[in-house]
Amino acid sequence: MNPIGIIGQPRIAESLPLAEKVQAWLTARGIDVWSAAPMDDEDIDGRLEGTSLVVVLGGDGSTLRAARWTVPYGVPIFVINVGRVGFLSEATPEDWPEKLERVLNGEFWIERRLMLHAELWRDGQMIAPFSALNEVVIGRGSQARVVHLHLRVDGDLVTTYIADALIVSTPTGSTAYAMAAGGPLMPPQLQNLVVVPVAAHLSLNRSLVLHENARIAIQVEMSHEAFLTADGQKSTPVADGDEIVIARHERTCSFARVESPGYFYRRLMGRLGFSWPHLGIGPSRDSRP
Repeated sequence: MNPIGIIGQPRIAESLPLAEKVQAWLTARGIDVWSAAPMDDEDIDGRLEGTSLVVVLGGDGSTLRAARWTVPYGVPIFVINVGRVGFLSEATPEDWPEKLERVLNGEFWIERRLMLHAELWRDGQMIAPFSALNEVVIGRGSQARVVHLHLRVDGDLVTTYIADALIVSTPTGSTAYAMAAGGPLMPPQLQNLVVVPVAAHLSLNRSLVLHENARIAIQVEMSHEAFLTADGQKSTPVADGDEIVIARHERTCSFARVESPGYFYRRLMGRLGFSWPHLGIGPSRDSRP
């Protein structure tokens, strides 16, 4: 195999010792390995050229960061969850050797997940581009005052939201902020985009599910501070009259999976506190594809 990268999370105490174990385990199998434990603003792009797989040791936040780095290179991600939720993970600190061994033996499949590309425009000039695996959020700042968000889809005005924020989510992000705001749960195989208002007041309070090639434009109207945030990372100030244009990214994010394609539903029910017996169908007897 080409080199395998290991990305640790320096803010999680368990991550870095486990990264050392994974590196030693891979090296013992004759595989070239590089490792990094970047902070949020660090750039590891130079290491990704020619990499065959990136092993992420962290939670979903760490995975979202890794997605932005790996997508331009088409490198698949294998996540060992040492975070709190782990919707995007494939292994745990207990079972990673068996699952990673299967990946090395070619016993895996590639799951491709839609990403978003967003642009912030002001006075006819693009201020900054953004990419996101979960969602792009446009909303108010520290003051508890609503913003007016004029939504256009494919050039036509749909509605004006008066709300704390507006979420534009991928199916991956439907289990994150969008779910907390009452949006629909969508399996990762879907390619739709979903628009979810947060605390809408005297305006449409329903989610809108859009087709995969929809071009979304959101114009901001307010007299106080507002921000754009991609994947819960950095917040960028938004000014009155700014327009945020959002569409599907030209590339998808790839995950190396060894569980069966139905893993999403099992994991979702587990994270929500339900077990298979409660659903009347019992646990899965075989998680292999």
